[in-house]
Amino acid sequence: MLISGVAMDIECLFDASYVRVLSREIEGQAFFAAFYERFLAASPEVSEKFHQTDMARQRAMLKKAFYRLLSFYVSSHADYYLKEVAVSHSRAHLDIAPALYDLWLETLIDTVRVYDEQFDDEIELAWRLVMTPGIVFMTFHYDRGDGRDS
Repeated sequence: MLISGVAMDIECLFDASYVRVLSREIEGQAFFAAFYERFLAASPEVSEKFHQTDMARQRAMLKKAFYRLLSFYVSSHADYYLKEVAVSHSRAHLDIAPALYDLWLETLIDTVRVYDEQFDDEIELAWRLVMTPGIVFMTFHYDRGDGRDS
């Protein structure tokens, strides 16, 4: 009972925070645009990975992948799209190293901190717990880029 109570608290904290961050613009930027601005500035390696990228398209793809990460947290099931993203990000394809996912998560948390006026340690933990299963799925496929082991 305690475990399900904790899980519900995590989901409720995350859901409420997520609604708050999506409903705000700061300095003319919505959440996903602000995230990418921060992420690109966080590392020369990240900036180089996105050098030739259509960022409007990339933000749309991030939103889609983000919802898949949320779904993965809830269901523990990776759908076709999330599997394809994992394979495309593997060493054999886009070569998105596992360490970049750590930076991705830290940048996400920093962006949430700015966009959620109620941000605190509990909300930070909720975001980390919700995002981590999908990140583990993605990094697991880094050296398994053909998708056979998913």
